[in-house]
Amino acid sequence: MTGLDLTGLETRPAQVWGAVRLVPLVRAEPIDDLRLHPRIYGDSVGVVEVGRRSTYISYVPHGFVAEWTGDGTAAAYGTQLPGDEPPATIPLRFHRKLARREAAGRLRFLPLHLALEGYLALHFGGPEIAWSEWSQRALRRGLSPRAEAAFSGAAVPGLEDALRVFEIHPGQCGMLLYVADALAAAFVVPHPDDYRALHPTLVQDMQGELIFQYALLMPPVADFRASIADARIDTFADLRAAADAEERAWADFHDTTMAAGLLEQDCTWQSVHRMGRFELARFLPVFRPKEENHIGEAILDEQGRTAYLKTFRLSEGQVRRGHLLSRLAAHGWHLADTAADLGIDEAQLGLRLESAGFGHLLRQDVLDAYRRQARR
Repeated sequence: MTGLDLTGLETRPAQVWGAVRLVPLVRAEPIDDLRLHPRIYGDSVGVVEVGRRSTYISYVPHGFVAEWTGDGTAAAYGTQLPGDEPPATIPLRFHRKLARREAAGRLRFLPLHLALEGYLALHFGGPEIAWSEWSQRALRRGLSPRAEAAFSGAAVPGLEDALRVFEIHPGQCGMLLYVADALAAAFVVPHPDDYRALHPTLVQDMQGELIFQYALLMPPVADFRASIADARIDTFADLRAAADAEERAWADFHDTTMAAGLLEQDCTWQSVHRMGRFELARFLPVFRPKEENHIGEAILDEQGRTAYLKTFRLSEGQVRRGHLLSRLAAHGWHLADTAADLGIDEAQLGLRLESAGFGHLLRQDVLDAYRRQARR
């Protein structure tokens, strides 16, 4: 259980557009033996085989292709761009696996969907013991079907404009996206050329309900501007030193305060694919109610440092669902034991499950009894 290691990435001054704040991340030394490029699918609904009896279905506008070598050099072998004319209908596209090796040193994966499928598959099998409170549907099918809602980045007010006017820094390999100063997403790639190629795809990424609401309802955020006292400046060297100090102060404030919810959260990791000295993995938080929680996927080097990263901020409802499922699984899906762990009675737990959208997992007569107990 570990957090993210962003060693090698440096924070640069933020840029603001309305309620959107974009914080660039720059690499002093790009990663040359791993490269990414987009594979554009257009306005298609993706159907992905993730197991013998399970399928992941979502809007999948694009994929990423990773290419790596063992000699320290790699090159993105091409870029597919969308056509000028949108399709008249929404096609259905079938994918074999969320991450699939296409050739030696080349892997195609579906960005962010890898992380979201990991969240949807959380304790997907349902009760492991046939306790009397669970319905036959829960015992036979588990949580299937399991669904969550998200918004396209194009639907988030101001985001598309912000990404269009965003100035890309020399050496930039990523960015952190804030809406009303709530951290919405992180995006990191190995090389500046990869970032320039993949930057337009950010508007197609999925964003959570909280981020959409903040962008729709919250006022523009303040721009953090540096202030240098002229009494301390006698030479150009003094001015440069003062400017560098302000830049370091902003980076420290951002990394320790604004991005702390992501950078300091404990994560449980699941390895997806080995890629030479790299590893593609996804992570889940420990689901802290009423706190900031992010899921994501990353490509890590042999020392655990992040070469690629994409994250998604969970809504409070999604956090509650993840928390309930995790506590149930930790107690063998025994309702009384789980309720005692949460400091509530069994009826309250049953109604929490219903409120979270898991009421169908309980037998109807059991759920009715919990409602009568709550009314009394």
